Amino acid sequence: MALLLAALCGTAVCLGHDVGLSTATWQWHSNQLDGTLTFAVRETEQFMPLDRNQDGRVSQEEFSLGRERLASAIATNCQIRFDGVSAEPGAIRCQLDTSNNVVVNLTFPDVQFGQLDLDFPVIRLLTPSHRMFFTLLDPAGQTIAGRLLDRNSTLVMVRLDPEKPASAASASPASVPSFTGFLRLGVEHILTGYDHLLFLFALLIVTRNFTSALQVITCFTIAHSITLGVATFDLVHVSSRLVEPLIAVTIIYVGVENIWKHGDPHGRWRLTFAFGLIHGFGFASVLREMGIGAHAGGVALPLLGFNLGVELGQIALAAIVLPLIWKLRTKPVFVKRWVPACSALVALAGAYWFFQRV
Repeated sequence: MALLLAALCGTAVCLGHDVGLSTATWQWHSNQLDGTLTFAVRETEQFMPLDRNQDGRVSQEEFSLGRERLASAIATNCQIRFDGVSAEPGAIRCQLDTSNNVVVNLTFPDVQFGQLDLDFPVIRLLTPSHRMFFTLLDPAGQTIAGRLLDRNSTLVMVRLDPEKPASAASASPASVPSFTGFLRLGVEHILTGYDHLLFLFALLIVTRNFTSALQVITCFTIAHSITLGVATFDLVHVSSRLVEPLIAVTIIYVGVENIWKHGDPHGRWRLTFAFGLIHGFGFASVLREMGIGAHAGGVALPLLGFNLGVELGQIALAAIVLPLIWKLRTKPVFVKRWVPACSALVALAGAYWFFQRV
């Protein structure tokens, strides 16, 4: 465990929420189709390097130099067909937003169609596990369809019914339903979210029995659920620039408290609940800052599926780790030496992430 924690301290990942997710939001009007594609700039670096000075960040100046090439590459790998006939966008705009996302806007003017085919082979240029959340809007901005696409399923076919209102359409992608896809994405996120795993480990390593572990897990889950509700109704929006360093602070605090209180978990449920709210905002910001939920009805299903997946992943991990921890706690040397040593490494990892994120 000490070697594992030491390895986590050396990870080069600065943010704990890079889930390999992009969005494609499309809206048609009476005679025009508009599309907005959003990618994390770290993802686009895989097929169009922009970081010229290799400092790990893409500045606005560096982005400006590669803007046209990047926009062209993305547009070329997004194939749009109207009634089976391929079309080129009339206008392409590309920008780097304040969340360090690449946003590409495509406009197809003067189009009439009964069937619309949207293919996104750009997904195959990204990481193998990358997913794209496709959303289709009617002229009023209401969500008609939302699907989660991956490298094995990049095509969406939309058929309009001329005898029904403009909002009547059927989308037929060969992909998993959005809820199931985001559920799996949440499980994968917690399994690869080293900061969250380390925080959970620091909480559980001092639990002595099933009751104390249940209190920790339950409080953490309730806190996430509250954050889910707040994010779903957009009552509070906290930037990841604040949330990410705060998550690192929670890791530092729990590690130090384990040493300070000599592994006594009394009253830990209050701390877990408060810090769980912070981690929950981090989960929600993954989807929010990629543009999911920016339109009517578009955030509830992804957030619900994603957060439920996170919780299921945590429960599965706890079921594996807790029996081992309780077995080790029967040995005095583990409680006296290894719990403080592991807690110190947790705090050091949190400090490393804090300074990176700040």
